[in-house]
Amino acid sequence: MIKYVLILFLLITSCKVTNSIPKEFKAKVIKVRDGDTVEVLYKKETVVIRLEHVDCPERKQPYNKRAKKFTSEFCFDKRVKIVSKGKFDRYRRLIAEVVVKKEILNQELVKNGYALHYKRYSKDKEYALLEEEARKGKIGMWSQEKLIEPWLFRKNRKKKR
Repeated sequence: MIKYVLILFLLITSCKVTNSIPKEFKAKVIKVRDGDTVEVLYKKETVVIRLEHVDCPERKQPYNKRAKKFTSEFCFDKRVKIVSKGKFDRYRRLIAEVVVKKEILNQELVKNGYALHYKRYSKDKEYALLEEEARKGKIGMWSQEKLIEPWLFRKNRKKKR
């Protein structure tokens, strides 16, 4: 009986915020998990945000720490605007753009060479253009001789397990 009550409690509390989140809202960034994932405080609840359109280097990849540092300096402990289409990924993270004073974190990461345009999930031409410019200019991770895309790095890591 206790097991069922606990499961019901977890279901109710985990759905509480995700069902009532608007597509645009203001929140405070309370944690930067990595370059492309942050946590915000919205109406006294934590919401995990997965940055839309981008993919930052994974742990143990070059530029991972720099991407996280860039994200932290850009938005940690700041009030930001979250803009989403209301979609969540399989880990229940809200997929969104993070805006600070009219600058979009997602775009700034690509522009500065700390993230790649995640073409598998985004067809946005602005992100494709920003990535091309960073690549041509050898900015950030594009200065490396050999770059392994984060999605290929994850795939190779799974094969080794």
